[in-house]
Amino acid sequence: MATDVAMATEVLIANHSLPRLGQPAPVFEAETTHGTLRLDDFRGSWLVLFSHPADFTPVCTTEFIAFAELAPELKKRGVELCGLSIDSTFSHIAWVRNIERNFGVKIPFPVIADLNKEVATLYGMLMPGESKTATSRCLFVIDPNGILRAMIYYPLSTGRNTQEVLRLIDALQATDKHGIATPANWKPGDKVIVPPPATTDDAEARMQAGFETTDWYFSKKAV
Repeated sequence: MATDVAMATEVLIANHSLPRLGQPAPVFEAETTHGTLRLDDFRGSWLVLFSHPADFTPVCTTEFIAFAELAPELKKRGVELCGLSIDSTFSHIAWVRNIERNFGVKIPFPVIADLNKEVATLYGMLMPGESKTATSRCLFVIDPNGILRAMIYYPLSTGRNTQEVLRLIDALQATDKHGIATPANWKPGDKVIVPPPATTDDAEARMQAGFETTDWYFSKKAV
């Protein structure tokens, strides 16, 4: 019976497509270190949902510490954090207590226990070519309306840069607020990109619009 379930899970993983940007994030209900949570519980806030390969592993420990240290800045921006791996709730609880005891860092966010791989499968967190027993380092940014806005995937061997996560949140929120785009390496305070005109008349008008314009399709402004 267990073998049949395992085989069915592998088939589901193989056939399940990745979630799509701009589409509703896959809904879930799961047990966590903060009790039972659903995706709808985060409605009205931004959410950073991220997976890690396994509890009690060194790279994952550094990531949890980094996310815990980032949490106050995310909170200022209306962003919640939620972790996930296919370990049990008891393992998660023991690990976050271990981090607090050994490193002096309290983990403030919930961690999903996904032993049956349901949430991991919904979000495409399992990469059989890399590991059949651990989730990859995936990160999903979900907006207050439940729409998936960004995805980042890292291999098991590489810890994430949490400052880039913060920059990404700032960029997405600036886009929503001002209707603009952000250039490479943008950070708050830098000039932003004005969306290019869609007609020849608008292109001509753009040259006289008072932006910092290099050519009709490339304009910047301060926000």
